Amino acid sequence: MVKKLLSSKAATISSAALILGLASFTSRLIGVVRNRIFAHEFGAGEALDIYYAAFKVPDFIYQLIILGALSAGFIPLFLRAYVQKKEYAWYLMNTVLSVFGVLLAAVSVLLFFTMPFLVPFIVPGFSEAAIAETVYLSRIMLLSPLILGVSGILGSALQALKHFLVYSLSPILYNLGIIIGAIFLVPHFGLKGLAFGVLIGAVLHVSILIPTVLHQGFSFKFQFKPKSKQFLELVKLMIPRSVAIATYQINFIIMTVFASTLAAGSITVFSFANDLQYFAVGIVGVSFAIAAFPTLSEHAAKQNGKAFIEHLVATIRKVTIFIIPIMICLLMLRAQIVRVVLGSGQFDWAATIATADALAMFSLSLFAQAMIPVLARAFYALHDTYTPLFIAIIGTLTNIVAAFLLKDILGISGLALAFSIGATIQFVLLWVALRHQTSTLNESVLLQLLYKISFATILMTVTIQSLKNWLGSEGMFDLTRFWGIFLQGLIAGIAGLIVYAGMMYLMKVPEIKELFAALSKKRRQAASSGKPPEPIVEVPSTTS
Repeated sequence: MVKKLLSSKAATISSAALILGLASFTSRLIGVVRNRIFAHEFGAGEALDIYYAAFKVPDFIYQLIILGALSAGFIPLFLRAYVQKKEYAWYLMNTVLSVFGVLLAAVSVLLFFTMPFLVPFIVPGFSEAAIAETVYLSRIMLLSPLILGVSGILGSALQALKHFLVYSLSPILYNLGIIIGAIFLVPHFGLKGLAFGVLIGAVLHVSILIPTVLHQGFSFKFQFKPKSKQFLELVKLMIPRSVAIATYQINFIIMTVFASTLAAGSITVFSFANDLQYFAVGIVGVSFAIAAFPTLSEHAAKQNGKAFIEHLVATIRKVTIFIIPIMICLLMLRAQIVRVVLGSGQFDWAATIATADALAMFSLSLFAQAMIPVLARAFYALHDTYTPLFIAIIGTLTNIVAAFLLKDILGISGLALAFSIGATIQFVLLWVALRHQTSTLNESVLLQLLYKISFATILMTVTIQSLKNWLGSEGMFDLTRFWGIFLQGLIAGIAGLIVYAGMMYLMKVPEIKELFAALSKKRRQAASSGKPPEPIVEVPSTTS
């Protein structure tokens, strides 16, 4: 069984996408459970504010150094070397592990000693005691970038070798490690237990990958050769991507700075609301963007502009069809969603309302956020990495200025609204810039789809609001209990989605008709064979 797990490979792109997609969904679902445990144990107050603030610096280091390198070009370089000779690929991996390992270790040691001077700039609104606790937790978690850095490099090699199953399990184990810290260590160590949980999660993240990499023939040898040709090529590729990631991370650090000056619990509320809305962005926007990227790159390489546009527009249509009803559900059922997901223990009704209000502001830009990764990868397919970078900087600056202006007017909801404004500006600029390069994005076709979606979502909104009010006013459910709120939101949400899908089908939207046809075909096949129907899953890869 273990040997089969170590050697299992995805036979097709579809099977790989299915593995990664389902694993991503599972990981995000466990992340929701993790946040519910956090909310139950600590509520939305100073304690979790300290934890989330302490997490910022270690996460920034990992994102900047490791994710920038891996997302920029490690896999293509590794595969090119592997095709030439397996030993060349292992040589590259040893070089990357050695150089980045030394770099991460050096940066972590430097930050360990400078953290007392750095943290007050990140959380200027914290008390001296809270700042001291944030420094302590940050120092503990500084080990995580080093561990996750090794894990990220090993995981990228496994992706290149099509060992997606083991790779896809690592983020699930990471969240489970944090949950272990919350449940078993917090009672003994207090808030420090969460920091130890992060380290446990990081160790689990890398531990499951090591046996498979060794099984493939890898053997670690320290090779500190930063001037090697392959490594310098990787550095050249990672610079624009790392700057883009840094821009995104700095944006969230500045939001933390602003939130620390607001009421206690504001950083926690902002983080919880962002996690909830990004669940949809990750599953829909990022998934379809990554799934479309290889084909877009192929058409761009062949200079087949017509096919490139057709494939891009088809992807945009699918993202639009799925993300807009999710946006409506988040807006209309935000209080029910927040209460069901987070509302227990120390997470009171005031925290629920604050998180729901922030979630509503985030949701306003859900469409834009889902489209940004699609449009950005269209630029990457055209070998243009700088246009998305410059536009991302503009979006971040817009976000920061809007946050500064709105934080004292709307509080934490103002920060979420500022995020939505920045994301919307970024989406519009990406669209205009891409259209300038391609001459057209078939806007007339997309406008026809938007007319139909608008009509369907109006009926969907009326359905959800009417059912939600009726179920609440008639006393059918006890809305002071978990199951009452859950059933109110579930029934209203499902009814709204049925109305949306039904109207889209009646208006002959091709994607919906194809989905219904596929479902009917599966049922007929199952009826004729006497076997239960296999699930219809169209889940593209969700790694990023």
